Amino acid sequence: MTELSTDEAVARLLAESEIRNLIGRIAHLSDDGELEPDYLSLFTEDGRWGSKEGGVYYNGHAEILAAAKERRAQGRQGVGSGLLHFNVSCWITIDSADEAHAESYFAVVKKAEEFGGAATVMGTGRYNDTFRRTPDGWKFRERSVTLNVT
Repeated sequence: MTELSTDEAVARLLAESEIRNLIGRIAHLSDDGELEPDYLSLFTEDGRWGSKEGGVYYNGHAEILAAAKERRAQGRQGVGSGLLHFNVSCWITIDSADEAHAESYFAVVKKAEEFGGAATVMGTGRYNDTFRRTPDGWKFRERSVTLNVT
């Protein structure tokens, strides 16, 4: 393994921190945030979101927005759905000054109907993410989902 200079190590840590925050931010916005402009602002203009197993990908802001609106209309995310997205076991690889990858597991949990009730795991899976550094910071270039329904 090549030893990094102090400046390179600090730059890598800052990039990893910003990317972790981006992964957390998209989960929160999926559950209870505004799609426009907040959710969309996390993706590059040519961003991609989709499912490896389904072979369905949404390309660019217009398609990503339409798919998110459809998931909300179906009650699969968003305000009132009672669903919370959790990301765990995240690791990040900084490939270059402007590109990075991350992989994490996720669980989607349905909140208990009443205080003290049991929450239900609705699904689990894996995110494979590609990021690009832009003038506005790191953004999702692609988010690919692999589902493992429990």
